Amino acid sequence: MSKVINVHYDNKPLYDITIEKSYERLGEVLHNLGTEDHKLCIVSDSHVAPLYLDEVASIAEKYADKVISFVFPAGEQSKNLDVVGDLYEKLIINHFDRKDILIALGGGVVGDLTGYTAATYLRGIPVIQIPTSLLAMVDSSIGGKTGVDFRGYKNMIGAFHQPSAVYMNLSALLSLTDKQYYSGFGEIIKHGLIKDMEYFEYLNDNLDMIKERNLDILEHIVFGSCEIKRKVVENDPKEKGERALLNFGHTLGHAIEKLEDFTMLHGECVAVGMIAAGYISMNRGMISREEYDTLINMIKTLNLPAKVSNLEAKRIIEVSKSDKKMDAGQIRFILLDKMGNAVITSDVTDDEMTESLNQVLDV
Repeated sequence: MSKVINVHYDNKPLYDITIEKSYERLGEVLHNLGTEDHKLCIVSDSHVAPLYLDEVASIAEKYADKVISFVFPAGEQSKNLDVVGDLYEKLIINHFDRKDILIALGGGVVGDLTGYTAATYLRGIPVIQIPTSLLAMVDSSIGGKTGVDFRGYKNMIGAFHQPSAVYMNLSALLSLTDKQYYSGFGEIIKHGLIKDMEYFEYLNDNLDMIKERNLDILEHIVFGSCEIKRKVVENDPKEKGERALLNFGHTLGHAIEKLEDFTMLHGECVAVGMIAAGYISMNRGMISREEYDTLINMIKTLNLPAKVSNLEAKRIIEVSKSDKKMDAGQIRFILLDKMGNAVITSDVTDDEMTESLNQVLDV
């Protein structure tokens, strides 16, 4: 039994998120979008394509005029304008017009790059997100934020471009490495902390089943995370206010990610960033030591890093100030007002950040 989440904007239906345990209903989703008379280009990477491209293409071929594919080398290093340019050329050569459709089949890099290409090719064509990583399912495939990295600066070039549909096959999570799988929980834990303590407690109560990759438990978790993100995105689609709450753990986490030259996965960096942000929240009396310890314990239990090595607090702070989340020269920092509720602040000092980073730097 699939689950479907309806995403709205200005009280009008925007797109559906379909959560399944196979690709069985993908054809139905394509049919409902009226793809039969249009061309489809499935974009994937060198890790995901061997696993799922043939299956998705065989379904898509029944619901399209023509299906082509574009596969690029897996990894953050491919998330750049050069690869976007290669994809533009593929679309041009195959005469893609404004009603033809891109399909992003893969993790966050594939989704972000494909979404950005869709947003900018012919000033915008439709895109369907088919995320295959846990992190992409609960985060990057939803909400229409697209982008690529530029000369080492993460997601500095991008556009808001909502998908026409999002389709999740939960069984794809069984093919992830442990490192990729647990990385997704960086964003999942964040969702509970910023918006829903009951959801956070559900995670805490099911840690053993999570580690076993129980698909029924994961269905509940993915659905819950998607619902949290849906509500935030509907309230603030262009990140003018509330949507910034989704950046809890990201201010310092993105800086760590860059300084580690993207050798750490995004969810891992967010986990470290959440510990640092949680420490500031605790020091300000917003959460208790016991609650802070619960956060750290969950991160460690789900095999996410609690510390990083060979970095300096001063350098992390410097890099964080070149992030796109700056506001009039001030860092917009997300703190926990209490467990399950986050707030935006611009008054976190360098000294506070330094002290918080000392908790996560293994020196």
